[in-house]
Amino acid sequence: MDFFFDDLPSSSLSTPKKGHEDSLMVEDTDCDLSRNKSSSVSMTEIQERRSSSYIDEISKRAQEMVEKINQERTRDQEMMESFQKQLTEKVAEMCQLIKEEMFTIYELNSNEIQVKLQELSEVLEKCSKLEHELLEASQALSCLKDGLDINQRPEP
Repeated sequence: MDFFFDDLPSSSLSTPKKGHEDSLMVEDTDCDLSRNKSSSVSMTEIQERRSSSYIDEISKRAQEMVEKINQERTRDQEMMESFQKQLTEKVAEMCQLIKEEMFTIYELNSNEIQVKLQELSEVLEKCSKLEHELLEASQALSCLKDGLDINQRPEP
């Protein structure tokens, strides 16, 4: 800080002339007061400049950090949107595959059920024929029994 004041002219170095000593002393005192005042103003200015510079630097760093955070947020948002889009596509794709698989299984089951229903229908038809044949055979046997009973009865 002192180097700043070394460059200022000093009136105390001037050689006093006779008869002017008192006036020089007053001038020297005024100059010293002015220098002290200038020195304190300069010191205050320097401190203010340093504070201002320091505040500006902090403000600049804070702004850079805010910009960096905003860029990272934007990047994160874009990444999340991309992930969401990919996930949606994959889910839609999986749903379509499951739907197709279910349809295939449904078709296979439907075909199997149709074959089994056809077999069951054939079995039921055969059962109906057998029932009808058994009913006819039962009636024929009943008729034969009646005929045998008549023949085996004693005549009166």
